[in-house]
Amino acid sequence: MNHSLTFDELLHLGNNLLRPSALIELALALACLGLAWLLVWRLRGHQERPLSVLFGSHVVDGALFPLLALLLAWLALRGLPLLGVKPAVFKLVIPVLVSLAVIRLTVRVLSAALPDSGGMRLVERSVSWLAWGGSVLWITGLLPVLLDEMESITWKIGASRVSLRALIEGGLNAVLVMVLVLWISSVLEARLLRNVTTDLSLRKIGVNLTRSLLLFAGLLIALTAAGIDLTALGVLGGAMGVGIGLGLQKLAANYVSGFVILAERSLRIGDMVLVDGFEGRISDIKTRYTVIRALNGREAVVPNEMLITQRVENASLADARVLVSTTVQVAYGTDLDALMPKIVTAVAQVPRVQNEPAPAVQLRAFGADGLDLNIAFWVEDAALGVAGVRSDVNLAVLRLFNELGVEIPYPQRVLHQAAGSQGA
Repeated sequence: MNHSLTFDELLHLGNNLLRPSALIELALALACLGLAWLLVWRLRGHQERPLSVLFGSHVVDGALFPLLALLLAWLALRGLPLLGVKPAVFKLVIPVLVSLAVIRLTVRVLSAALPDSGGMRLVERSVSWLAWGGSVLWITGLLPVLLDEMESITWKIGASRVSLRALIEGGLNAVLVMVLVLWISSVLEARLLRNVTTDLSLRKIGVNLTRSLLLFAGLLIALTAAGIDLTALGVLGGAMGVGIGLGLQKLAANYVSGFVILAERSLRIGDMVLVDGFEGRISDIKTRYTVIRALNGREAVVPNEMLITQRVENASLADARVLVSTTVQVAYGTDLDALMPKIVTAVAQVPRVQNEPAPAVQLRAFGADGLDLNIAFWVEDAALGVAGVRSDVNLAVLRLFNELGVEIPYPQRVLHQAAGSQGA
């Protein structure tokens, strides 16, 4: 049964829009929009949620508003016969709300799943053009004509014959399934897995595994929805195996290494590490690479395979505390037995310096100009930088020396004058 509008029905729709009953439909449509706005406003609250799929930074820019409005409009359309009103306005409202819901849902899901993607603007425009174009075809009655024409265009693939309409509908179904999978994945990542454990690495591996499994299941469902026989995946799997063996082994190794790092917890987000001469804090562990941020703000993208196969110095693996040292020189003849305990006391009072283990002072060397003292102390928040705390320790030692009158010697040189040059 064909429910589409023919050209005569389109004229009939125009006549119905001019009838007084259209005002009743218009009032119902506005009531549906107002009720949807009120429900979203109540559910959303007063806090901004710019990264939410259902709720945007405003009431109407999330996916929930068009979905609720579409549901209410559909219920109102079903109730029009009870009022003795033939639908006219709602035949325009329903396609518009469907297009708006598709646009909002697709854009919001992709924005939440891929927040750093630069092609979101292009995707939004493409989805908008497709959705609004479909609405125009639906309203004008040209959509079924176009579908019949696409149904007549067929070609043979293997032992089966496939039409252009089946391919397009299958592709749209596949896109819809993948969008829903990305939505579920982003919801699990943002809300559920956040409260499972306090260990950031375990949360990360849970997020990665969940997203990978959901995307794999969504891919299978999408292929089925597109009409592709899953038995063909055997050939595809063999081709992928050959590709991995020839040129993608590095990519596969990095992907597997990412899960191994997270599972073994040998490297965790927040650890201070030294990799290939680059020292910094691990800010994120992706499935393919790890981001290390140095104290000066520079970031290094390190393939996960390098973290497995090469030597990595982790200053935070067993203990988050890091040993920091500085050197000062005092003049020969200084009473070190009395000075060194006072240095320890002064350094222990500096903020960020740990009292356990306590700071320590050692006689490092007998310098050419004085006695070299090495001051060692521990900090627990090395990710904030050690230059500041080292400067505070140096200032505390300098103030102590000024109070005690301890001399920091200048470079000294002894000159020997030859005996023959004394009378010159």
